[in-house]
Amino acid sequence: MEMNVLLIDPPFYRFFNYYNRYFPLGLSYLSSVLKKAGHQVTVYDADCNKNSKGMDYTRLPEKYRIYLKELKNPENPIIKEISETLARYQPDVIGVTVMTPKAASAFTIASLAKKYNENCAVVFGGPHATLKADEILKNTRGVDFVVSGEGEVVLVELVNTLHTKNNNFSTIQGLSYRQGDKIIHNSTRNFIDNLDCLPFPDRETLLGLDTYTSEDMGLLMGSRGCPYSCSYCATQIWTRKVRYRSLANILEEIRYVHQRYGTRQFTFKDDSFTVNRKRVMEFCTTLIDTNLKINWDCNTRVDLVDLELLKAMKKAGCNSIKVGIESGSERILKLMDKGITLKRIGEAARLFREVGIHWTAYFMMGIPTETREDVQKTLDLLYTIKPSFASIGVYEPFPGTKLFEVGVEHGLVNREMSHEDFFTRIPSDYYLKDVNQRVDTMGYEDFVMLENKVKSAFHNYNRGIMRIFERAKSRSHVYLHNPRIFFNDIEKFLGWIR
Repeated sequence: MEMNVLLIDPPFYRFFNYYNRYFPLGLSYLSSVLKKAGHQVTVYDADCNKNSKGMDYTRLPEKYRIYLKELKNPENPIIKEISETLARYQPDVIGVTVMTPKAASAFTIASLAKKYNENCAVVFGGPHATLKADEILKNTRGVDFVVSGEGEVVLVELVNTLHTKNNNFSTIQGLSYRQGDKIIHNSTRNFIDNLDCLPFPDRETLLGLDTYTSEDMGLLMGSRGCPYSCSYCATQIWTRKVRYRSLANILEEIRYVHQRYGTRQFTFKDDSFTVNRKRVMEFCTTLIDTNLKINWDCNTRVDLVDLELLKAMKKAGCNSIKVGIESGSERILKLMDKGITLKRIGEAARLFREVGIHWTAYFMMGIPTETREDVQKTLDLLYTIKPSFASIGVYEPFPGTKLFEVGVEHGLVNREMSHEDFFTRIPSDYYLKDVNQRVDTMGYEDFVMLENKVKSAFHNYNRGIMRIFERAKSRSHVYLHNPRIFFNDIEKFLGWIR
């Protein structure tokens, strides 16, 4: 008899009615390998919001207190839904993916799971679990196992072991667990070299499959890993080696999703899609030659684009590119180990405009040692480079990053949090030593005033009619083939400008 596994993406955006895109890609990969191993699997995206209204993610932290309040409310419809889903599917194993802002939600699911059935095995994985396995097992009794790193092989071995009831977990690399009062961390598991050996992510077992749009189904991962070491990013835990799927394998998945769900807009979630220029050029040529009429968007860096490459990408259907600009201060860019200059940022902005491709620029403020003058340089840069869309967020000290250690050195950040901390602090304050001191260069009230000024400026910038028109134009091909997406975009836009 196979094991019954329920994989859950914890609710977060749903609590304050914000739009959350796509399906949980990582969980869907886990579902595929578990089903291949003979187990019964259901993927429960508890953060899928059918009636979302909020879209302005720059102002997202203003909603965090709603999240904390509703997590503690047993009458909240989302909390009730989770309990009902557990009772309906009666899983033997529950797998929960954990990102740091969603940690309290994940802990709540673990508690609900044990109330449902104390013998149900609860497994945590994902970025936060990888970095904080010891902290999780020490503070959260409802969690039985933590998977570190890539979870596909580890989770299959764990579920197979639970199935045989031999309870010998010591040989499962990449697994952490309790043995009595002792926490055991097994040896690290090597990453999967041949990504083509993985089956496509299992979109079919998603609960509420019909609530997703064709665009939601178009999430793809063409590679894993990032060769860069930006000090605010924890992707370095995957090492700086990039592992690629073959282009044939990627194109096969694109064709399948296109035929199965009618998807025409795809999104690559690779950390830096154009890191291998020759590969991207070959991908574009293949798309053009096979006459596969799709659109797609991706993430990259300003130092990984050139005129020839961007023209090829646009011709092959790329209609949007997202890049991290982060700061208008050369000093802060160096502190971030970003490896780019203001000159290179300006050159990339010119290239995007010349090619006529929609591009989003991501900025950050609140870095340790950042001054008011540094932040003003960021605002000045926004108006200089004129991206199609711009987003700014306040730096949050994520474990596993170099800036986290800088924050510790400057007395701004604690290395660990208690279980209670996750339920009494809003996510943007996690790991801060003093929630009333985000930076060491100005007082809290001064920083909040500066934050509000900058965020208002970004919000007003994005409301410009030409920027709205530019985004609509970049997606016109998608709208022609699926009017539902056009009306969804209109509804999202109206929610965003409120």
